[in-house]
Amino acid sequence: MALQRGTPGRITARPISAGRGRRIVVAAALAAAAWLAPAGASFAEPAEIARARAAERKSFTDAEIVEGFLKVTLGAELRAADSADRIRKYDRPVRVYIDNRARPNRRKQVEAALADIGRRIGHLDIAVTPRRKDANMLVTLVRDRDLARTIRSFYGAERAREILKSLEPQCLSGIRRDEQFRILHSDVFIVADAGEFIFYDCAYEEILQALGPINDDSSVPWTMFKDDVHMGFFGLYDQYILNILYDPRIRPGMTRDEVRAALPQVLPDVRAWVAKVNGIAK
Repeated sequence: MALQRGTPGRITARPISAGRGRRIVVAAALAAAAWLAPAGASFAEPAEIARARAAERKSFTDAEIVEGFLKVTLGAELRAADSADRIRKYDRPVRVYIDNRARPNRRKQVEAALADIGRRIGHLDIAVTPRRKDANMLVTLVRDRDLARTIRSFYGAERAREILKSLEPQCLSGIRRDEQFRILHSDVFIVADAGEFIFYDCAYEEILQALGPINDDSSVPWTMFKDDVHMGFFGLYDQYILNILYDPRIRPGMTRDEVRAALPQVLPDVRAWVAKVNGIAK
């Protein structure tokens, strides 16, 4: 993403850590979610995701949902990039162009993840477009060894140096917004050749963060937007967060107090929607 002059931008990333080689931030698993293997393939679900499904917490109080929503949608991981404590979101249809620069070609898996996200967020219109010029979200699939070079090509040498030093990313997303805090464009960078688990981990978190829940420093233990959570896709808790964010009553630019005032009306409808799409008994 090329940050335009006078237009604040914000970056979030999955960082590298010692030990297993990558620090994985993963979404809570859906109890009935389909494994998104390539069309015609018969891959077994990675053991890490299977364990996450079994461990997923499925019941949350209103207070727990509100706490998570406020923490991940207000604030920023790199505060120097965008320190305003306001809601950021798209207020228009999101059209996604997938630019594959890697092998294996994981375009179909990204398309499946986007379809899954679209099904589970009630008021979000998100779809793949075949034409880059029509997109306001760009998903770039790269080889692990090419990630740093690709970041430099998008952000320039100086900004890329700051990103790489501060975040040490395995994958990355960035947003560009206007003065009304409406997201105008998002860029998502996903490494395609680091294994199945890391790929899905990156794809779900970075695409969802590109929609507006931007704070990776969250202390909430049930969300993928926390750097020491290890799970794997779009979980129930994060479905609550994204459905609140994209409810029409939550508008770009709203302050914390304005959001708090709206939540008592929004949350019952969000609970009903999440229960419906996940087959949860009320």
